[in-house]
Amino acid sequence: MQASVDIDTSEALTERQKAVLDAALRLLVEEGDQLTMTAVARRASCSKETLYKWFGDRDGLLTAIVQWQASKVRVVPVDGKGLTLASLTVSLARFASDWLKVISSDTSIALNRVAIGRAGSGNDDLGAIVLENGRFALARRLKPVLEAGRQAGLLEFSDAEAAFRTFFGLVARDVQIRLLLGDRLKLTDAAIGGDAVRATQQFLALHGAKTGPQGL
Repeated sequence: MQASVDIDTSEALTERQKAVLDAALRLLVEEGDQLTMTAVARRASCSKETLYKWFGDRDGLLTAIVQWQASKVRVVPVDGKGLTLASLTVSLARFASDWLKVISSDTSIALNRVAIGRAGSGNDDLGAIVLENGRFALARRLKPVLEAGRQAGLLEFSDAEAAFRTFFGLVARDVQIRLLLGDRLKLTDAAIGGDAVRATQQFLALHGAKTGPQGL
């Protein structure tokens, strides 16, 4: 399994590559595990040779799809030295909002359903791809923000992974599993924004420093 393009951020992709991945995502929603390089090439109006050159193989394409989805979850940069409670809150809430938008999208639901369907079948490579380039990659991007908050005296926790998992739970709640099981939740931008702010406030209530430069 090898992807020719590393897209931890969308800036590494050309507009043409983004269009191809969007086409592959739409096809994944329609056909699930039946996604093939031939079908993607046909839908995206490009050659299979181009797909192999860009993404390596089908697993490479799937990796790029997951990374493309994950790149839509933005981490607002924070200045460790000048970090304030306000800037930390903005960064966490933006991450939470983007995360909810991605996991509630039709494409993310379809991708996760395929990965779950293949898990335990002896052909669970997609599950590993989704974990490594989705949840684990996002953790690697947010943990430095959490660590910066701790170093600035704004957060208190003993383990960054445990703190991230707490934040994940507060943001995702039961939303993703309900969507995967077919619940037709209507998540408007306003509702997602409100949920993101609420999850951030709950996280700060749990892990906010009791005393410190911001008077938490």
